[in-house]
Order: sequence, then structure tokens, then C-alpha cells
Amino acid sequence: MIPDELAEIEQLAARSEAEVLVRVAGLPIHAFRFGTTAPGAPVLLVTGGVHGLERIGTAVATAFLTTLVARHAWDAVLHDALARCRLIVVPLLNPVGMGRGQRANGNGVDLMRNAPVTDALGGTPLVGGQRISPWLPWFMGRPGAPMEPEAAALVGLVERELFGAPFAVALDCHSGFGFVDRLWYPYARTREAPPDLHAIETLARLLDATLPNHVYRVEQTAQAYTIRGDLWDYLYDRRRAHGAGTLLPLTLEMGSWTWVRKNPVQLLSSLGRFNPIKPHHLRRTLRRHLPLFEFLLHAVASHRAWLPSGFPM
Repeated sequence: MIPDELAEIEQLAARSEAEVLVRVAGLPIHAFRFGTTAPGAPVLLVTGGVHGLERIGTAVATAFLTTLVARHAWDAVLHDALARCRLIVVPLLNPVGMGRGQRANGNGVDLMRNAPVTDALGGTPLVGGQRISPWLPWFMGRPGAPMEPEAAALVGLVERELFGAPFAVALDCHSGFGFVDRLWYPYARTREAPPDLHAIETLARLLDATLPNHVYRVEQTAQAYTIRGDLWDYLYDRRRAHGAGTLLPLTLEMGSWTWVRKNPVQLLSSLGRFNPIKPHHLRRTLRRHLPLFEFLLHAVASHRAWLPSGFPM
């Protein structure tokens, strides 16, 4: 089944520069690029739809993409920002899972727990990743099996486009139980502080100063639970081993209980537990996060002005 979200994305692809990273069960995974092609430019990557049930992640990424495509035709200020950086949007990474209305991909694998596991750290029971069965949620894949094509496509994109950048931010859009919207940063597998904590905290203070009424709680992913095989932990560590430059992966975890509290009947459906169902709740959510995307675009383009002194770039 082809999700409605993919049809909207393909309409945008017809109006903009988009690449098909891979096709899974015949369904394309699109990557949209804006801005400079200079290899040494900083990069912002926005992704959504890693978990097929969390349709709102794709919806907010697509709302941002729609705004970009429209503004690209007339907005000289946007063009000035994009002359200083590159912006990539992958609004739907798991089209098969979204079409089937399930969290995992078509093989029953949770893509965000599909990276190679090189140590025994992390792993809250079950939710942190399991290899028991693809019929249970949070399945990591079989031991020794190659990475799923969707996860491999994301890893390949990040390695090609972000590893050569002096500075890059990735924002991955999800939803999950909670009453607040969170911006999660590495690590997911351990509560050990990431090596770039100082830069992350500086970015968080910049967010507070620039958008003083923002709604986000900035915290380490592992404060909620620990995950084995987390794709962003894997990419973060690989980037650090690659050479000079920095990748800061962030996860926008939208608190779905804010929608459920206002419309408790949503609990009766799997989609309702993770997505705003009432149209006005959806429209409000699509508006709510646009300032964050705009902030990150400008923070990446102007990273030399705010990063801590002596930070590797």
C-alpha cells in the first residue's frame, strides 16, 4: 500500500531537485537538496518517517520541505543562507512501514535499532532492542545480517554528504509517549556524556536565547531509556573516527500524550497513540516546529560565530 504521505512527497519532487536513494518494495526514498554544492560547506540534514507508525515525523518534515520549495522561488534571504550551507531533507525513510501502518520496515526490523552493535552497552529490556523475533516490536535484525536497505541508505547519505563537512547537524523527527517535546542528543546506548557535550550545550543555550519561548526539553537520549544498535550513535562515532569536523545528531521526539490528553479516544488506535488525529491538532503541530527548523538552518550556516573557541571544524 502506497502511503498518502509519499504521494505528497512525489509532488514536491516534481517541483524541486530530489534524488531517489533507494527503492524498497518498489517505493522510493527521496532526498531533497538545497544550497551550495561546495564540499567544505556545513550541512543540515532533516529526516522523518523512520518508524512507520509515527506519521507526524514525516508530516512535519514535509511541511518544512513544502515551505522551502515555495520560498526557494522568491526568497532572497533564504538563498543567502543556502549560499553558506547545504540542506538535505529525507521526509520518509520507511515508506513500506508507513504504508502498512507499522513501526518496523517490511522485514519487521526497527530501523533505529539496526546499526551494528560493537559492545554490550545499553539495551533497556525489549524497548532497547531485541533479537527474539520480528513479530515483536523493536526487532534489531538477525545477528550478522546486513543492514536493512533503508538504514543502509541513510548511513550512505550521511557518510557522503555530512562526513566531509566541517560542521553538520542532523534532526530526526519522531513521536513518542510524553507530555513535552524533547530534543535528544547522543548517546542512546549509555548515559556516558558524548565527547561533543560542550558544543551541544552551547547550541542549547543559543536556542534558549534565540527562541526564548520554545517548547523543547534538551536532554540525552539515554535519560529516557538505552538503545542497542542506535543508528545515530553509530554515525556519531563513525564521524568522530573519520577525521576533522563534527556531526551533532538530534532527535525531535514529539510528546504524543499532549494530543491523547485532549482527545483520549485516540488510544483506541495504534496511529492515535503517536499522531495528532483531529485536524486542528495536526495543523498546530505542523506550525509548531517550523521555527526550530529555521533556527537550525541559520545555526549551521553561521556555526563559526557561536561554536566554542577552539572547537574542531
